Amino acid sequence: MPGGPRQRGRYHHGDLPSALLDAGLEQLATAGPAGFSVAEVARRVGVSTAAPYRHFTDRDGFLAAVAARAAERLAAAVAAAATDDDPRDRLAAAAGAYAVFVAEHRTGFDVVYAPALRAARDADLAAAGRAVMALFLDPAREIAGDGALELTEQVVALAHGYATLDAEGFLTADRVTDVPTATRARRAARALIDGAAG
Repeated sequence: MPGGPRQRGRYHHGDLPSALLDAGLEQLATAGPAGFSVAEVARRVGVSTAAPYRHFTDRDGFLAAVAARAAERLAAAVAAAATDDDPRDRLAAAAGAYAVFVAEHRTGFDVVYAPALRAARDADLAAAGRAVMALFLDPAREIAGDGALELTEQVVALAHGYATLDAEGFLTADRVTDVPTATRARRAARALIDGAAG
């Protein structure tokens, strides 16, 4: 708690809401939306279980804020990678960056658009979700026009598949190639995109 003594060495005289959100990201990556625990986040930060509710209305509001932060970080990672002028390269790079981010942080569209969060109707989460989706949908529109939604769905499903398999160790155990996951996901996405573009 601000101004109070340090507890368990985790939080001291800083920005408690930000510290809670960062710890929330760690806990969300471990437990997923269904197992998300505000009490566990408070324990990680070293504050009372009541402390988060001084900054967030309830569990769902806090979870939505954590998911919004995850979406913002995901958008930043994808935007940093997807800078090419060619929309096909941009969309493929977005897929590669997505795969790496989700494999490392265990948070992707499954968290940003989690059914459990829809009832929260959180404006920040909605805006963050739109921002990250636009990084896929905008180049898909340039490539596929009216078929942009379908192409976006296919590319995201491919990237999320790579991320999930990589995070679970499937792609690293007995791997026949040392090519990074981002590169493999990007190449696969580009093949899919080229096929869709005809």
